[in-house]
Amino acid sequence: MDFEDIRDQFPILQRQVHGRPLVYLDSAATAQKPECVVDAESGFYRSINAGVHRGAHELAALSTMAFEEARASMAALVGAESREGGEEIVVTSGATGGLNLLATAFSNASQGAGGAAARRFALGPGDEIVVSKAEHHSVLLPFQELAARTGATLRWFDLDDEGRIRSDMADEVITERTRVVAVTHVGNVTGAITDVAPIVRRAHEVGALVVLDACQSVPHLAVDFHALDVDFAVWSAHKMYGPTGVGFLYGRRELLEALPPASFGGSMVELAWMDRPAQYMAPPARFEAGTQPVAQVVAAGVAARWMMEIGLDRIEAHERAITAELLRLGDVDGVRILGPKDARDRIGTVAFDVAGVHPHDVGQFVDAQGIAIRVGHHCAQPVHRHFGVYASNRASSGVYNTVDEARALVETVGKVRGFFKV
Repeated sequence: MDFEDIRDQFPILQRQVHGRPLVYLDSAATAQKPECVVDAESGFYRSINAGVHRGAHELAALSTMAFEEARASMAALVGAESREGGEEIVVTSGATGGLNLLATAFSNASQGAGGAAARRFALGPGDEIVVSKAEHHSVLLPFQELAARTGATLRWFDLDDEGRIRSDMADEVITERTRVVAVTHVGNVTGAITDVAPIVRRAHEVGALVVLDACQSVPHLAVDFHALDVDFAVWSAHKMYGPTGVGFLYGRRELLEALPPASFGGSMVELAWMDRPAQYMAPPARFEAGTQPVAQVVAAGVAARWMMEIGLDRIEAHERAITAELLRLGDVDGVRILGPKDARDRIGTVAFDVAGVHPHDVGQFVDAQGIAIRVGHHCAQPVHRHFGVYASNRASSGVYNTVDEARALVETVGKVRGFFKV
């Protein structure tokens, strides 16, 4: 497939907004869906809809097979394919769900759940949890709350002038008391790719666990969690051209086997009694209580295979050209980019501030030209405070965008201050 053919696979891009062709530059919030993903979700309901891992009838068997094939496809996408059946991949409601699952499981272990095997996840007074100022609230808040529940201390990496996480400070920030380090792989405001190697090295040196937020890396970069040597990672299907309402948690097999469950109900218990504790199933089932979003998982597997068919290296190269054009926003009078000013070690997510014009006014002016961007603090208030602003505008590219669309945004933003007479 060439990228013109790829773009044609997105029906929504054929529509108009305010009488103009849609230019969609908000993929960091949610990506649009190719027709094969839309068809996969609706096709599941039309042909094989049934509960998974329960029932012996034909539809139940077909649904279970499709569900597990999707899990295996997701494992292959993120470099966990060497484990049979995607056993290192847990289905969640999204990256937020995965992060809360971990924080809750760590909290449960801190209260004695899981016995001796789970003590490695337990926290208490004197222990430390490390995050960064670049984190999405879905990373910051669950671990902030975990620290409050367990008495652990929350510490954080500071950012450099470009908003990059100060990985060079790993030996100082991560101490012998650190038990968990949770950081973003790619900043959802700055687009900056974190140098995770020194963070992982130092964390493992002191026996800490590394949790990676991969929401903004999996859709845009070739990611291999085994090679990165992280312990856990989370990402959402809807940002990688899949459906909403589903995400995934990667965990090293031996860690998932020791981690206590975070939610309870059907399909995650091996044996249950009235007079003694339940015996829970092996992972990943242990963490998948209740009815799963089967149709969405199946469609997410199709999205993973679709991305691999295109090639992650090709996707990355295509988006690099768009990133370079988006960075020309920094050449517009009165516009400041919040993040790296060049395309090195970053993706096509570019947040910017227009002097003298509120971000919501900028967003409405741009929208009137048929261009969709994000406005607000993007669920990352600390990084905005780092740049001395409360909110910003954010353009973010996907596989379907073109250089011409990025150029159209730059030209439109160049008219904003004149329109508002600033």
